[in-house]
Amino acid sequence: MLTFSNIYTRWLAFASFIPGLYFLGWVSVQILRVFGLDFFLERSDLFGTIISFLLFLLALPYWIKIRWGFRDTWKVLGVSGMFTKKGNYIFLRGILWSVSFLLLISFTLHTGGWLLWVNEFNSGEVINALLLLFGVGFAEELVFRGWLWGEMNHLIGPRWGGVIQAALFSIAHIRFDVGFFPMISLILGLFLLGIVLNFRRILDGGSLWGCVGLHGGLVSIWFLLNNCLYTLSKDTPSWLTGPDIEKLNNPLSGFLAIIVLAFIIVFQLNAVAKAPSPFKGARNASSNGAIP
Repeated sequence: MLTFSNIYTRWLAFASFIPGLYFLGWVSVQILRVFGLDFFLERSDLFGTIISFLLFLLALPYWIKIRWGFRDTWKVLGVSGMFTKKGNYIFLRGILWSVSFLLLISFTLHTGGWLLWVNEFNSGEVINALLLLFGVGFAEELVFRGWLWGEMNHLIGPRWGGVIQAALFSIAHIRFDVGFFPMISLILGLFLLGIVLNFRRILDGGSLWGCVGLHGGLVSIWFLLNNCLYTLSKDTPSWLTGPDIEKLNNPLSGFLAIIVLAFIIVFQLNAVAKAPSPFKGARNASSNGAIP
């Protein structure tokens, strides 16, 4: 039987988990500083984040076993099956979704004459793009559509759990160095992307790799386009790239992207409503008291 104390403890553990890992990452970097390691000194934020994520990976099996009642951590998170035929197909399909989205943006920019072609591909930028695809794409999807969505499902149920994870996903990417309206448009675009990624995982039968392909593809391909293929004219309209192109330059904050993402959500509503939630079994096991 759930009591107020139990509910409070569960929410307190959830709210302190990620901040606690970031704190441990920060402490680890400070310890490295004591030894005067200049390499870590110059990249303290990056290494602090990497250490925090590694601690997150180490803690996940224990967290999911205790909180969700599941022993197969990577299966319930949708990570297993990457190197199977089905997993590869789901991953590549996610990338194709991102390519289609960015082609629409790029075609519109080209038609309006707002693209300045440079064609300066180099191996360094390609390597950076691959790191964004498999690093940022995988890490953020494991945190948001893997752990966070599962935790929200565990605490408040699948319907609102998907909404809350999308809201927290957008808030986590807030930019305070832009104006109010650019920030609001970016938050809205990221919130809708969070819902689309949520839907993607449901429609992929619980696999996380379609989300990784879609999210990682958007980040990495947009990076390549802007750094190797073209630059954007300063008079590019805000409805395409957001209200502040010089500081933000994120197509998700543009009106076109917001409309496209909203259309995808509406178009997929029926299919998502009929598909089973990836965390239904985890929620049932926890509610039945499989593991306290």
